Amino acid sequence: MTAQLYCFGESGNAYKVALALTFADMEWQPVFVDFFNGGTRTPEFRAINEMGEVPVLVDGDTTLTQSGVILDYISSKSGKLGGRSAAERREVLRWLFWDNHKLSTQIGTARFLANFLPADKRPEGVVPFLQGRLKAAYTVLNGHLEGRKWVAGEAMTIADLSLCGYLYYPEPFGFDRKDWPHIDAWLDRIAAQPGWKHPYDLMPGNPSDRA
Repeated sequence: MTAQLYCFGESGNAYKVALALTFADMEWQPVFVDFFNGGTRTPEFRAINEMGEVPVLVDGDTTLTQSGVILDYISSKSGKLGGRSAAERREVLRWLFWDNHKLSTQIGTARFLANFLPADKRPEGVVPFLQGRLKAAYTVLNGHLEGRKWVAGEAMTIADLSLCGYLYYPEPFGFDRKDWPHIDAWLDRIAAQPGWKHPYDLMPGNPSDRA
């Protein structure tokens, strides 16, 4: 049975899941959610996810929300991307939790405010504040990747896919790959994996569709 991923191209959290499904060789198809026109606020969507967010993965009788949970499900079901030992598995989870707390949430907010919200509606000072916090997070990740190919263990895992989710997007949010050479090389390694695609090619919907 083909799994369905409710997503839209601009969503970095959905992109993490789309990459994991692709790299785990699971059959899946995207279901476009028109976020910018209220698609996550409809009663129909809230019946699928009461939190009103993407991604949502529907795989047969299983419906899952929250990217970290979905990534764990994909690795568990496929037997791929989850680490090669119990110790690696704990390391994967450590970085998943760190990403959700320190990196992706901050990037998602900064990127949305700077690129998708009209300037007159942006709360003053919030984007620079988030960019300062993100610089600290990039420093941690860049340092961790020095001398290693992958975040947790000797192979790509869902930790890599969670952490990279927002870092391929073209919209400016205060991240420049050339400033972080170990992150830059790591992003190139992920993009070299068979099946990798840019988020706007892997999922439906991107800013140019609304231009």
